[in-house]
Amino acid sequence: MKKIVFLLVMFVFSMPVSSQVLQKGSWDLGKASQSSRISGNSITDILVNQNAVWLGTGAGLSKTTDDGETWQNFGHADGLGRGGVSAFTLAGDTIWVATAFDSLTKDAGRLPAGGGLSWSADGGLTWTHIPQPGTTPVQNVTFDIAILHSTIWIASYGGGLKKSEDWGQTWVDNPPDSFFFDPLAHLNHRAFSVITVGNSLWVGTAAGINRSLDGGKTWVNFNHTNEEHPISGNFVVALAHQRLGNRDVIWAATIPAVDSTEFRAVSWSDDFGYTWHTTLKGNFAHNFAFDDSVVYVATDSGLFKSADGGQTWAHFPPVVDSQTGVALLTTEFYSAGISDGHVLWGGSNDGLVRTADNGRTWKIFRTFEPLGQKGAGETYAYPNPFSPLRQNVINGNGHVRFHYYLPKPATVSVRIYDFSMDLVKTVVSGKMRPAAGEYDEVWDGTNDAGNPVANGVYFYKIERSGLDPVWGKVMVLN
Repeated sequence: MKKIVFLLVMFVFSMPVSSQVLQKGSWDLGKASQSSRISGNSITDILVNQNAVWLGTGAGLSKTTDDGETWQNFGHADGLGRGGVSAFTLAGDTIWVATAFDSLTKDAGRLPAGGGLSWSADGGLTWTHIPQPGTTPVQNVTFDIAILHSTIWIASYGGGLKKSEDWGQTWVDNPPDSFFFDPLAHLNHRAFSVITVGNSLWVGTAAGINRSLDGGKTWVNFNHTNEEHPISGNFVVALAHQRLGNRDVIWAATIPAVDSTEFRAVSWSDDFGYTWHTTLKGNFAHNFAFDDSVVYVATDSGLFKSADGGQTWAHFPPVVDSQTGVALLTTEFYSAGISDGHVLWGGSNDGLVRTADNGRTWKIFRTFEPLGQKGAGETYAYPNPFSPLRQNVINGNGHVRFHYYLPKPATVSVRIYDFSMDLVKTVVSGKMRPAAGEYDEVWDGTNDAGNPVANGVYFYKIERSGLDPVWGKVMVLN
């Protein structure tokens, strides 16, 4: 249940895949690194297990047991696969993690590739890594993992639906129908999401939702055209289960696959898939979280909440950190989770947010490259190059951060200059920073007249009272 980050290539898939016998390696770390910051700012998944909140990020796995005060981070050096976390699941102290990265291919350019799977049976103290199952990792990214009894199930797009009954040593193709595995011929073999509900297995593919009551031997397919009240679209990005009294509710993030009548929405069923209701039409959903009867949905346009089973929705406004005043520079949320005390966690492409009072106040968690240490510079811009049309876009404008260090309290002014050293914009002037530390000022890529600047290199000057100014540069590239 996470963002499908490779949609642009989903229908140009062009290579066969099948299972293979695997090799594995082990790591014994004793203890992963502790940090005051999360692994990465793109939060693909959030899971809550007892008193721990786990994050899958674009730079690794993170865990907190103290409400975000400190984080335990796991990466490639700790035994995870190469790249960012594309999926993970928890069952007690057992953790399975899949990773993915971009791969440059000779014929098709840059394509996504699976970085393999890693598992730990002791809460992350030791890890075993397994290469990506299949003949090639390219176009074979594991987007979801589920455990049914002792069997591990993975949904890996071109790699299809696979299962392992020996902790990943061997894998078996298990397409969710009666055909031989062939993702080129069957959209239903391109799997993106998998969950378990009691003894049942649910799989979302590019051809609808599939349910098995016998461990994957036989299947029922629910799609946009084969029911009176169907799902909104056959491309099923995410599946989730809500236990509500004696009812099992299946929630699905459903977008168009190939039929022009399909549409983006959230689809849900409380009769085991025979009838589907659609809500949040037009929204691209990525993930769900439940607090008893309350439903939260993470979408491209923000976080939504429903207290009446999806009949009506509240849309959370843009998030601003209540203590620092720093704004989250995105509306795209990929993940959500609920911890004890009705605390809502939201994962975006610009960091993690948390609220314990229904959105009245927020705390934002982000990571950054630290400054102020020996050998480090005094400022940098990120992202750099910066595209105002594509990066950190809010209300139509992108945003870039100028990160800098203050050894003591100071007032700060930030000004942008073009290559001729003509003043382009004053970003802040005389802004008080009351303590030593690291800060960000944000530029939206416009000049003082409010017009977008042209592509090119720009210089920024950070003036700090009582200190020498520092300079940096940023490339604007749309």
